[in-house]
Amino acid sequence: MKILVIRFSSMGDIIYTTPLVRCLKKQLPNAEVHFLTKPSFKYIYNNNPYVDKLLLLKQTLRETINDIKAEHYDYIIDLHNNLRTALIKLNVRVKSSTYKKQTIRKWLSLKLHLKLVPPTHLVDKYLQTVTFLGVKNDEQPIDYYIKADHDLKKLLPVSHQNNYIAFVIGATHFTKRMPNEKIISICRNLNQPVVLLGGNDVKANGQQIELETTNVYNACGITTLDESVFLVSKAISVIGFDTGLTHIAEAFNKPIVSVWGGTVPELLGVQPYKVKEVLVAGIDLPCRPCSKFGLEKCPLGHFKCMNDMPEDIITDFVNKF
Repeated sequence: MKILVIRFSSMGDIIYTTPLVRCLKKQLPNAEVHFLTKPSFKYIYNNNPYVDKLLLLKQTLRETINDIKAEHYDYIIDLHNNLRTALIKLNVRVKSSTYKKQTIRKWLSLKLHLKLVPPTHLVDKYLQTVTFLGVKNDEQPIDYYIKADHDLKKLLPVSHQNNYIAFVIGATHFTKRMPNEKIISICRNLNQPVVLLGGNDVKANGQQIELETTNVYNACGITTLDESVFLVSKAISVIGFDTGLTHIAEAFNKPIVSVWGGTVPELLGVQPYKVKEVLVAGIDLPCRPCSKFGLEKCPLGHFKCMNDMPEDIITDFVNKF
């Protein structure tokens, strides 16, 4: 049996495909499992032992379709469900199973602030696509395989090489990020050193936070993604926003504080999965959620979802470990 699993983007969505791929490979011992994604996300599956071959989306869809046809798959598992995957299935013409996005229900839930989408995790929704093969959820966390064995002594100052808290301050959109002043206040009340993680887009934020605290080291824009994941894996606990690195942290079963501003986990089905110690932090407001994936500014200008977030629930949870 030869199976192609498709998910083009984004980081978090692809991370949550890893349990399905693992279950396919382990529960169908004779199956050959391939995965198709965008080149920019190949790192997620590069070292994954449950994928026999990684296919990358080409510049033209025709090239990609030709690559797929050449493999002679028995099944396509479509976890993206968009126009491109519809065209792939139409052209390849093999048996397929497709993830149900519930687009209309999600749109109505967002616009009318109604709970029309069942709070089913994305992992479980993905796994529904392979039940016809007799594949079941193994109830294990997501998978992520670090590419190298990095040296903490080269990545962190001496003060932060033991028992530190990883704080992921990056996120694609403004309404997913906590203001610097709020992060500074939280860090000042944590009883362990703090390592800030994120990309170049939050490097300046990290520098300000580091300057105004005594227990913080700013690694934003300094460490590579693989080094950042390694630092997360060695932390005693993790605080993070709705972003890829926070989701990757779930693979290491560390205590996690998942902080949500203008977006909500129920709508996306991406709350921490199979992690023993979790705090999902978010406050109820009539205007929340304001978007599905985040916005560049608060539509109402007050940004209460982050500004009014109680800090003690976060610090009390983290300080237990």
